Amino acid sequence: MTRAQEWFPHQYVPWSQGYDFEGPLGGTAWEEGQSALSPTIRSALVLNVLTEDNLPSYHWAVSDRIGRTGAWGEWLARWTAEEDRHSTALRAYLHTSRAVDPVALERMRIAQMSTGYTPRHVGMLVNLVYLAVQELATRVSHRNAGRYSGDSRCERLLSRIAQDENLHMIFYRDLLQAAMQMDADAVLQAVSECVRDFQMPAERMAGFRPLALDVALAGVYDLRVHHDEVLVPLLRSLAVWDVRELNPAGEQARDELAGTLHRIEARARAFENVKERWSAGRASGPGGITDKVSAAL
Repeated sequence: MTRAQEWFPHQYVPWSQGYDFEGPLGGTAWEEGQSALSPTIRSALVLNVLTEDNLPSYHWAVSDRIGRTGAWGEWLARWTAEEDRHSTALRAYLHTSRAVDPVALERMRIAQMSTGYTPRHVGMLVNLVYLAVQELATRVSHRNAGRYSGDSRCERLLSRIAQDENLHMIFYRDLLQAAMQMDADAVLQAVSECVRDFQMPAERMAGFRPLALDVALAGVYDLRVHHDEVLVPLLRSLAVWDVRELNPAGEQARDELAGTLHRIEARARAFENVKERWSAGRASGPGGITDKVSAAL
């Protein structure tokens, strides 16, 4: 709590850039050309804000699997408030900058929240691992989307959101480091399970696949980023490769984890190869290269 710095969404939203939309206020309808953001960056922002929108489901999932009393209750309340701040700020930016169709965005929000989110893992440790991985992945995604946006206001906002996500990740990472001192075998089993099955929380969202493909093609978040900037540094910080005197289950989990990382890295190389051919225009045909790039994800 003492490391968190107070900030306010209204100070990061370019209000002077906005104007009324069509409807009861008689404003101007949204059109594609009203924003200079590239389509891939718009996809990244839509994916990010819709992910944040599903907060009620995340709050329920964390409280159901970890707890809502004592220190956990205090943490969960604060985490929920900060995550809600992210969706508030992102949506205000999207509206004032006219980056995306507000009607389509609202319909997607309703659909996303109606779908909800149910964790695939059972048990406290594996859910702590998931939260650590997901918070770091979200931090990287926000940071890269801002960096590649070409809009200093967008970059400033997303960098600020990423700072929150970084503190959230550190919280879960520190818990896992403490757990490693208590029961490294159990933690390694949880880490292996989570890394093997990891999916971003928006995976069930309608239209997720094409949005994720856009984001990957833009370099905002793809398998290479997932491997190099999320999994490798997190596992290094947990010192999973340095633990000694594991029991057979812990050793097996670590071996399986190494195999999973190898497969992810191989898929990252395959995606990069297909993406390079796509960028160079050497592959063509109706849907052919799109299918290949999508499959490589």
